[in-house]
Amino acid sequence: MNKLPRWTGWVVLGVALAAGAGFAFKGSLARDVAPPVRYVLLDGSHHESQQAWAGKVMLVNFWATSCTTCVKEMPEVVATYQKYKDKGFDTLAVAMSYDPPAYVANFAESRQLPFKVAMDSTGDIARSFGQVQLTPTTFLINKRGEIVKRFVGEPDFNALHATIEKLLAES
Repeated sequence: MNKLPRWTGWVVLGVALAAGAGFAFKGSLARDVAPPVRYVLLDGSHHESQQAWAGKVMLVNFWATSCTTCVKEMPEVVATYQKYKDKGFDTLAVAMSYDPPAYVANFAESRQLPFKVAMDSTGDIARSFGQVQLTPTTFLINKRGEIVKRFVGEPDFNALHATIEKLLAES
């Protein structure tokens, strides 16, 4: 019978624990990268996120005209866009696939939404962002294209603004 020294088990356990701690630490620092998506704006123009969002802090807001919280938060989303748009910040409002395009266009025009509004007619954008189904769901993306925060429901806009300012200050 081949016997290993008694301390061998402790060494193996220590190495395994250290490796696990290393993975856990690395995982806590790693951020998900925003998925590359193609989208069509209300004006019919086609865009790709990798080119359109490069080097910007992005707010991607999934919403619907039938969502009361979405309608309620939209003035704050507009105010956030207006406050930071000249500093490297942009916003894309993504209308859910079940939202009739005429309703979305009417909402965007009547509320004078100043940022880009995309129709997710096929649901591909929502699927790309992790099967978004609840509205509003909002993603904050840094200049490197990493998802920094995901909000389900209306965000705390004061906290959101503080985070945007930190992200805009990053190089």
